[in-house]
Amino acid sequence: MPRYRFEAQDANGRKLAGHVDAVSPTAVAAQLSATGAIPLRIDDDDESRSGDRSHSGDRVYDWFKPRIKLDEVIVFSHQMASLTKAGISVVRAIRGLAESTRNVRVRDVLTALAADLEGGSDIATSMGRHPDAFSDLYVAVIHVGENTGRLDEAFKRIAQYLELERETVKRVKSATRYPGFVMIAIAIAIVILNLFVIPAFAQVFEKFQAELPWQTRAILGISDFFVAYWMYLLAAIGVGVWLIRRWLETEEGRLKWDERKLKVPIVGGIFERIHIARFCETFAMVMRAGLPVTQGLHVVSNAIGNEFMAQRVAAMRAGIERGESITSTAVASGLFTPVVLQMIAVGEETGSVDELLSQAARFYEEEVDYELKSLTDALEPVLIIAIGIMVLVLALGVFLPLWDLSGVANRR
Repeated sequence: MPRYRFEAQDANGRKLAGHVDAVSPTAVAAQLSATGAIPLRIDDDDESRSGDRSHSGDRVYDWFKPRIKLDEVIVFSHQMASLTKAGISVVRAIRGLAESTRNVRVRDVLTALAADLEGGSDIATSMGRHPDAFSDLYVAVIHVGENTGRLDEAFKRIAQYLELERETVKRVKSATRYPGFVMIAIAIAIVILNLFVIPAFAQVFEKFQAELPWQTRAILGISDFFVAYWMYLLAAIGVGVWLIRRWLETEEGRLKWDERKLKVPIVGGIFERIHIARFCETFAMVMRAGLPVTQGLHVVSNAIGNEFMAQRVAAMRAGIERGESITSTAVASGLFTPVVLQMIAVGEETGSVDELLSQAARFYEEEVDYELKSLTDALEPVLIIAIGIMVLVLALGVFLPLWDLSGVANRR
């Protein structure tokens, strides 16, 4: 009998992994579902090991394939919602969408999904094998929709959620585009001045052999350092970026960075509101989808996008498992404002937590909208001051000595 390796989530949201002997992947999925677990990944044990050895070159090729964008996942979700609502079989719908897409990676994923479904796997398990396209949240919502016979509603619900995520990302990019361009322009200007402009002035100063003020000597020293060691500086920046990325890949590094990111002046509050709005919207959606509260909180912790806040949400789940209420665990987490806490308390009493959390999400999204629109106004004075300081330094350190030297030359 074939041996399969599986990954799943139990009813409390904990990850499960192991091996089991079964006649097919469908039988493995059935065994897991019977215990209340959600299958996330099922692989043939022998093929998965040999595949890791024989397809290492394919991974290198995958790096150059087009990535699956959020817009493409949203379009796929809307299309699947319409097709399944019309009564078209899931396999036929996915095959049709695979043939019509232009993205190579999307076509490969959809083709693999269709093949898994034809082999007897359920759609949630098949999607769980492609985490680059379908998140744990996506898989969990589709799993519930599939088991309740409301797959079209599940696709529609996840599409609406992803659209809200896309709008949030667009708002953040729009608000940070202007400050980003200005900072890049300042950095390029500093490099050009130090490598090309100031050395040209240095030759003029050297020709007159005049005594220069300390400001000019400092600028010339910095420029000489840039000219002599620019390769080392570039290498140091590259190594620094690599070390920071490696540190952020560690659990401790990611946790500390996500915690400090919430305390950054001006933008820290915006990040915090974005994550709280995401928590409210995601938790409301998984509750409407029919997931148990503990499992829903596990899914939310993976989708919230901040490791520090995710650990607090995981602590909420642990408190609920001990028999505490959602409100008391939310208060203990220290994450939420009185507005959210009040809505959770009222929703828990009335049985409409999902509706009130959706309202709280709308409230925070409006706040984020307002603060993002004000972000440029708040950063503009800082950028103007930075540019002014750069111009002042150049005027004092470069142009004033030039004017003095021109006066000396005229007297001669």
